[in-house]
Amino acid sequence: QVQLVESGGGLVQAGGSLRLSCAASGSIFSINVMGWYRQAPGKQRELVASISNYGNTNYADSVKGRFTISRDNAKNTMYLQMNSLKPEDTAVYYCNTKFPPYINWGQGTQVTVSS
Repeated sequence: QVQLVESGGGLVQAGGSLRLSCAASGSIFSINVMGWYRQAPGKQRELVASISNYGNTNYADSVKGRFTISRDNAKNTMYLQMNSLKPEDTAVYYCNTKFPPYINWGQGTQVTVSS
C-alpha cells in the first residue's frame, strides 16, 4: 500500500516561490494520473494540478502559468513548483491520485502567502 508524505510548505511573501514535494513509500508508476490538491479554511478541497505517466499535465485556471507539476517515478516523488504566489494560494496542500479510490490522505503541507 502506498503512503504519501507532503513537504516543502512554509510562509512566503506575495510574489515568492516554493517547491512542494510528495514522497511515496511505494511505486507511483501504478498511479497513472497523480495530482496536487489544496484546501483553504472553510472551502472544499480542490484539484490544482495533475500529471500522468505520459507527461500530460492539467492545471486549474487559478494557477495556470504560475505552478508547474512534475513527477519522478524512479524516485517515487512528485513535485509542485509554485511561483508568483498570491495570498489566495494560502491552503494546506495534499497529493493523491486524481481518480478514486484515493490513497489515505496525508497530513498535507501548509502554504501561507502574506500580502
